[in-house]
Amino acid sequence: MRQVISKAATGFGSTLKASSVAGITSLALLAGIAAAQAQTTGIAACDDFLTKYDACISSKIPPAQSAMYKTQIDQTRKAWLDMAKNPSTKATMEASCKQTMDATKAALTAYGCSF
Repeated sequence: MRQVISKAATGFGSTLKASSVAGITSLALLAGIAAAQAQTTGIAACDDFLTKYDACISSKIPPAQSAMYKTQIDQTRKAWLDMAKNPSTKATMEASCKQTMDATKAALTAYGCSF
């Protein structure tokens, strides 16, 4: 009996350790995403779009589909942050961000998102 309990406790400990590592990894990933989302481009139209898009995919799009949208916005955010650092591309960003918002409005209206 003691051996069975000992084996069960050992198995629980390994599961708990693996679970803890997975939890810590998930928290680190979420912190990285939150940090990326906290960064702004410095261009009002772009930052407004990113904020509204994030709110839309977090609250309106079903979880099964939101991963794709989150990936897209993360890629867009990174590209815009890089462009904002370059004076020659920063000048054209406001118009690009407005065009992106207009194009995205139509696609996300079906989910009840409004921009």
